[in-house]
Amino acid sequence: MKVSRTSRLNGEYQKEISVILRRLKDKAPDLKGLISVTEADVAPDLKTAIVYVSIYGTSEAETKRSFALLQENAGWIRHELAQVMRMRTVPSLTFRMDGSMSYGAKMDELFKKITYSTSEDGDTEQED
Repeated sequence: MKVSRTSRLNGEYQKEISVILRRLKDKAPDLKGLISVTEADVAPDLKTAIVYVSIYGTSEAETKRSFALLQENAGWIRHELAQVMRMRTVPSLTFRMDGSMSYGAKMDELFKKITYSTSEDGDTEQED
């Protein structure tokens, strides 16, 4: 199976941006919550990249503030990425919230409620 250059770059950008975000947390103490880079989508011309992040904060306001700080520091993250990747062009970064993790957690809770309510009603035995 042939893997394209952009798909390899997507994985590398995702990994390196995760490392850079850990350093950013030391630099910016206002950046709170668990931040994970779920996907990086680099354009074929390498000029732009969309970085999907998932942020788990203690509150919605904390999550929004952390996301705003990420967007404010996109230039610094790009600069740090240029130091690591050593490519001719480093794409401009656009951060987007990835709701798949929170959606999965919500679905998990719903499944737990369904399981709890059926076990509360009592398991009915079926006769053969």
